[in-house]
Amino acid sequence: MAKVAGNSVGLNSSVSLKGKEVPVWQRLRYEAEEAARREPALAGFFNAAVLSHESLAQALCYQLAQKAGGPDMNALQIREVCKQAFIEDKSILRCVERDLQAVSDRDPACRTLLQPFLFFKGFLGLQTHRVAHWLWHQDRDVLAFFMQSRTSELYGVDIHPAAKMGCGIMMDHATGVVIGETAVVGDDCSFMHGVNLGGTGKEFTDRHPKVGKGVLIGADAKILGNIKIGDYARIGASSVVLEDVQCGCTVAGVPAKVIACIDCDEPAKAMDHLIAPKE
Repeated sequence: MAKVAGNSVGLNSSVSLKGKEVPVWQRLRYEAEEAARREPALAGFFNAAVLSHESLAQALCYQLAQKAGGPDMNALQIREVCKQAFIEDKSILRCVERDLQAVSDRDPACRTLLQPFLFFKGFLGLQTHRVAHWLWHQDRDVLAFFMQSRTSELYGVDIHPAAKMGCGIMMDHATGVVIGETAVVGDDCSFMHGVNLGGTGKEFTDRHPKVGKGVLIGADAKILGNIKIGDYARIGASSVVLEDVQCGCTVAGVPAKVIACIDCDEPAKAMDHLIAPKE
């Protein structure tokens, strides 16, 4: 299936389909219908996951619950928890829509919104975290940790329920991503696999990184301690970052050093990993 053109989702939650602006949910349904037509053997799957539901919230509740459900807590119970979270915190679904569009815009392997919604570990792990984060703020920490554990088991993504994640985030492949308790991630960031936002020491303090908006973090990069990564910064693959990074700067190496500044306006959206040495 050819990739359908899309553009960033704002508060109107619309994307482009055949040259027209349509709601995200309408585009998802269209793509599910097309997928069922092209692959009849999976028509039942597409119907259960998307076409039998009346809204994006309902479909996502079903999807997350089907993945996370098991003998300890069945899918129906998890579905009800997700439903409650989406009803009580409307911002979650706004982030879901922006996350979907972020993957579609930035991942050249992503042909439709349906792909990340059904199959991408990074997207599904992040949405499960959003439910766990809501539970954390309802003082339901035990269930929040359960959801964190299931996310790690299913998707290879380990995000503490207290970690604050912005909207419009893409986690490409996502395997091995670890984000600690006091970490904060701004809007429109892109993470590659193996990224670690870790702490230093064992004291119960504010000990994890604070990542600004529009930051691009390369594969297997480690950012350690309560340090600040400025807006639109870029972290090279396999780097170890131990100090603050200024806005718009690119750092790389072990330990990471400044390579250049203001060499890429929006690195997380451009997905530009090529690092030119500082002149």
